[in-house]
Amino acid sequence: MFIYNVKMDRKSIVKTVFIIIAIIITLFFIISTYKIVTESFKVRDKIKASDVQYLTTKSYTNVLKSVHDDLDSYVGKKISFTGYVYRLSDFKPTEFVLARDMLVTPKANPLIVGFLCDYSKANDFANDTWVEITGEVTKGDYHGSIPLIKVTAIKQVDKPTDDLYVAIPDDSYIPTSAMF
Repeated sequence: MFIYNVKMDRKSIVKTVFIIIAIIITLFFIISTYKIVTESFKVRDKIKASDVQYLTTKSYTNVLKSVHDDLDSYVGKKISFTGYVYRLSDFKPTEFVLARDMLVTPKANPLIVGFLCDYSKANDFANDTWVEITGEVTKGDYHGSIPLIKVTAIKQVDKPTDDLYVAIPDDSYIPTSAMF
């Protein structure tokens, strides 16, 4: 039978407590750093590159901005989203913008944002008609190179009652073609 006798004075108690606290803080720091690093490198969705990416009102402008910033990475990707038909006078008969309104500030007038789309029967849909489209991102030309969605499917839908405005772009979206 062993008897272990520990004699500690005030200095050694303070020293031991300090060492234990330092170990706990170090472990906490290591675990936190590990979680932050591993989470930041994970692809947060389960979307395969060949699948269709469905845009929401929260992700819409982030994706729009990312595609405009790095068009080559997104060419060939399929997307689906809802918006209203919007045309300018110099569009081709097959072109329209599938538009959404974005409020920068609550008191400001909404800005129209959207992807230029190309569809052979675009004239079947009047301006301000709400539609849902599915299409493929390609390179288009409208006063320079821009993303153009070649529409593969389109259907008329009702105007949404909620989520009428899309969110302004933020820095939370990580633009990689693997996520899209």
